[in-house]
Amino acid sequence: MANQHIDALRNPIDDAVFRRDCRSRLEKDGALVLAGFFNSAAIERILDESSECEGDAYYANATHNVYLTPPDPALPSDHAFNRQITSSKGLIADDQIPEDSPLRSVYEDAAFRSFLCAVLDIDQIYPYADELSSINVHFAAEGRELGWHFDNSSFAVTMLLRAPESGGVFEYVAGVRNAAAGDMAFERVDAILNGDVPVKQLGFASGDLVLFRGRDAMHRVTPTQGGITRMLVVFAFHDQPGIALSASALSTFYGRSS
Repeated sequence: MANQHIDALRNPIDDAVFRRDCRSRLEKDGALVLAGFFNSAAIERILDESSECEGDAYYANATHNVYLTPPDPALPSDHAFNRQITSSKGLIADDQIPEDSPLRSVYEDAAFRSFLCAVLDIDQIYPYADELSSINVHFAAEGRELGWHFDNSSFAVTMLLRAPESGGVFEYVAGVRNAAAGDMAFERVDAILNGDVPVKQLGFASGDLVLFRGRDAMHRVTPTQGGITRMLVVFAFHDQPGIALSASALSTFYGRSS
């Protein structure tokens, strides 16, 4: 039986035909938007519980390169590898998500994980081994943004919880690099950062589930405009067991290591 928080009429995740169609769309576009994945009652409850925690969100207010790695002092400061990007969103970590939250119910649901494996074409899917990374809620009030970057993981699973008045647009350029081959695509990265490359926009609404392959696609979320805070849920999984962020990475993203 489908999880009570998922709209099974619009998204029959146990159906083999639906799974094949989702997989085909993801393979073709590198992104998949499943409209109305969460039902309205679940969204309302998640909004209430997340809004109560917004004051506890951690804001790193740090810059980074698009590869999410430390800079290389052997390269010029204006080299594509060292160009610094601003990300200013805040977040609450997994241990701040209530135990009875619909977010946790869906994240831990065996049918949901089986659906993700089928769509992503992987054998198994695992939560992160640390206590902070598996489920996060991101907050972007007016002027806050997520800067250009590549993902370190091969896939991302997110759900928009609340859209802003304007801004907060997900923009991406597909196929910028080939990470598996060690391609860093410095020239293409420079061109994107300079605004010389057309970008695509991915549209989605509150309650929509989004699967995105961002390891080779450079992407960002533009600054929020207006008085409504953009809120986004991140369901973080890995295709290998026992993976945890390092203490330094945890401190960077969450301001603490446990």
